[in-house]
Amino acid sequence: MSYPIPAAAMPAATGPGRVGQSTAVEQSRAVAEVQAAIYIAQQCPRSTSAAIAAMQESCGHMALAEKAFFRYSRGGSQVSGPTIHLAKELARVWGNVQYGISELRRDDEYGQSEMQSWAWDLQTNARNSNTFIVQHVRDTKNGPKKLTDQRDLYENNANNGARRLREAIFTVLPLWFVESAKDLCTKTLESGGGKPLPERIAGAIRVFGEMGITLDQLVQKLGGRNSNDWTAHDVAQLTVIYKSIRNGEVSKDDEFPQQRVTADELTRSTPTGTPAAPQVGAQSAADDPWASTPVAPIPNS
Repeated sequence: MSYPIPAAAMPAATGPGRVGQSTAVEQSRAVAEVQAAIYIAQQCPRSTSAAIAAMQESCGHMALAEKAFFRYSRGGSQVSGPTIHLAKELARVWGNVQYGISELRRDDEYGQSEMQSWAWDLQTNARNSNTFIVQHVRDTKNGPKKLTDQRDLYENNANNGARRLREAIFTVLPLWFVESAKDLCTKTLESGGGKPLPERIAGAIRVFGEMGITLDQLVQKLGGRNSNDWTAHDVAQLTVIYKSIRNGEVSKDDEFPQQRVTADELTRSTPTGTPAAPQVGAQSAADDPWASTPVAPIPNS
């Protein structure tokens, strides 16, 4: 038989001994702000047709489409998906959605921060919240590196928080709405904002060349097809890869690993008078009608 624990025997909750006037005012303001937001959302419900039209307009712009997808390497494979930029834009056009990231506590002794990401559809009362721990370390090729600089800590927390916030926003948005936006952004990338495909191919070859990535590496990446056989989908894929490399989401070596030469290949000689076999996918500038064409770079590159 169990007996209730006397209140005097229970440990007292820890907290500040008093609440300052400014804190009390801020608490009251926050409660009133939430109540007002819910009231407005109920009185001014969203128009689904207007939200769809706004989403279609936004996803039709290259400025958003080029930032709509990320790509990084994990476990030897490439992972891709929609970005936080697309999530925030969809939350805006869907309407009556609030979201945010909060750093609840920073513990320098243990080298970690306790954070929270959340998203809330005020009209349907659908809410997603996630509390998580961010370690003050950065993974490098030489192992984890402890972070102590304030700017490094801020960027580390912001990057980890953005990933959780992205998932929180997508959780409260309708799945069909998100999938439609992803399809439209893909089509916008493939169309190139109206720029002719040959110009986009030449622009892709040029900007990757500025990174030290050769045409032969691009050809190998796209299945060994020469650049004059690339499709709009191929250029869209290269655009996502280029943005991901430039943003530091993935490295050049992850996407375009260096070809290793074995000892047998070094010692193997080509018979006299026999031309060396061309590399698979190799292509000279003369064979590529777009390689020497001066064109503008990929938009926003």
